[in-house]
Amino acid sequence: MEDVGITILSEQHCHLGEGCTFDPVTGTAWWFDILDRTLFQADLQTGAIASHALPVMASALAVIDDRRQLIAAEDGLYVRDIIQGRLTLHTPLEAGNAATRSNDGRVHPCGALWIGTMGRQAEQDAGAIYHFHRGELKRLYAAIAIPNAICFAPDGATAYFADSREGILHRVAVDPVNAMPIGNPEALVDHRGGPGSLDGAVVDAEGLIWNARWGSGCVDVYTPQGERVRTLRVPARQPSCPVFVGKDFDRLLVTSAWEGMDEEERAADPHHGRTFILDVGAVGRPEPRVLLG
Repeated sequence: MEDVGITILSEQHCHLGEGCTFDPVTGTAWWFDILDRTLFQADLQTGAIASHALPVMASALAVIDDRRQLIAAEDGLYVRDIIQGRLTLHTPLEAGNAATRSNDGRVHPCGALWIGTMGRQAEQDAGAIYHFHRGELKRLYAAIAIPNAICFAPDGATAYFADSREGILHRVAVDPVNAMPIGNPEALVDHRGGPGSLDGAVVDAEGLIWNARWGSGCVDVYTPQGERVRTLRVPARQPSCPVFVGKDFDRLLVTSAWEGMDEEERAADPHHGRTFILDVGAVGRPEPRVLLG
């Protein structure tokens, strides 16, 4: 376990901190508390943090342009006006299934969004992974319990994802032009039986995969061939999602959660649910903007 410099970005104890992203144009980091229906924003230059109550549970955010964001929520993809905070439904997402909600997602270099859904109680096989590009939503993979670790290689030719309950990080070739899969996924990292579980992930400029390991207080770094080359300590037991931030994309923001922890467990984990920035000695990439069509 490697120790690196760590700053607490937000003292807020998120019930389920998730879905972090970074807008380099404004220097603003964004993340959610899914279960408490809150969107957080942080100005990394000043450290100022604001929170926005949401009418729905939401889990992933992508920048459309300087005025708008796309938010994946429990019943659809919403366009959010950044200044006013107004949400407008753009595309329903399992809107007819009240038993599911959105979970992990990330934007491919071509502007397509991969977004996962899951049962509200993480029921087996209740979720799926979808592809959204230029206004069209397609289901890619069904029968998933907890979709996580969605991320893409720098050249856009490979996608990664995991079902946290299954414990396998998959890779699949995709068309760099539209992010549609080519062929079938294959196992890249088999974490079955290992401590903790695979959660959110992001890929750096060299193609290394940075994966938050829920339940083990760390972020693991894997090569595109599946070799683990680093494990960085996070000061919360349940880290959930990483993203590279800063003007040089050389720091790693990591969210965490206290979901499922009782009072005694939270007391033993005083930083539960907080949001951190790690000095990782690596360089990431800007998150692509999503294309609505």
